Amino acid sequence: MARSTLYQQVAGELRRAIYSGELGPGAQLPTEMDLMDSHEVSRNTVRLALAELENEGLITRMRRRGSFVRDRRALLMRPQDELGASPGVLRREAFAEAVTKEGRKPGQEIEVSIVEPPEEIAARLELDEHSVAVVRRRLRYVDDQPYNTNDSYFPHALVSDSEIARPSDITRGANRVLEELGHRQVRVVDDISARMPTPEESSRLQLEPGTPVVVYVRVGYDREDTPVRVAVSVLPADKHLIRYELELS
Repeated sequence: MARSTLYQQVAGELRRAIYSGELGPGAQLPTEMDLMDSHEVSRNTVRLALAELENEGLITRMRRRGSFVRDRRALLMRPQDELGASPGVLRREAFAEAVTKEGRKPGQEIEVSIVEPPEEIAARLELDEHSVAVVRRRLRYVDDQPYNTNDSYFPHALVSDSEIARPSDITRGANRVLEELGHRQVRVVDDISARMPTPEESSRLQLEPGTPVVVYVRVGYDREDTPVRVAVSVLPADKHLIRYELELS
C-alpha cells in the first residue's frame, strides 16, 4: 500500500475521532509510538498524518509534550445586529456583547492615530487625495486569548473632536458616537473574503501554522449616503462563525 494512503488513513481515523467528540478540545492524541503500534506504520507515516491534521487546524503539536486537539469553539458573530438598536437606545459595543452572551470574558487593546489611510480605505470613505482619517486599531481578546483584530477608519473632519479620536474604550460603541454626531448609519455594505494571514497577523493573533483568516470589511453610510466608517476585521477562520439572518418577503 502506498505511503501516502497509509498516512491519510491514520489522519482520517484521528479526524473522525475529533469530529465525533471522542477526542474533545484539549484532549491529547495517542503518542507517536502508540500510533505506530496501533496502525502498524512507520514513525514517518505517523508524522505525516499529524502534520496534515495540524495544517487543517485540528491539532496543536508541542515539542516534548505531544499533540493536542485544538479548541474549535467558534464565536458567533451576527453582523446584522451591530446597528440593530433603535435610535437613542443604549447598548454595549457589539463585540463585547456577543462575547458576554456566550459567558466568556471580552477584552481589547486600543491604539488611536491620525493617518493618511491606504488607498482602498480612502476610496471607500470617498476622501480627497492626502486627506486624513482617524483609525482605531483594536486587538480583541476572548478569555485573555487574542481572537481578532478590528481597524475602524473615520473621516478626521467628522470625528476629530469626539471620543472616537481618543485612545480609550467606548463602552456604548463608536457607532453610537457617530449617531450622537448626527451621522447615524442607515446602510452598510459588507465584503467578506478569505486568505492566509500575513506574518504580522500571525504574530499578533498567535495563529497556528496553516490557519486561514476571514477578512470582513464593512462600510457604513449615513442618511446622506455619505460613508462615515470603514471597519476592517481580521478573523481567524477556526474561531469565528458569521451568521446572517434575512427576512424574505
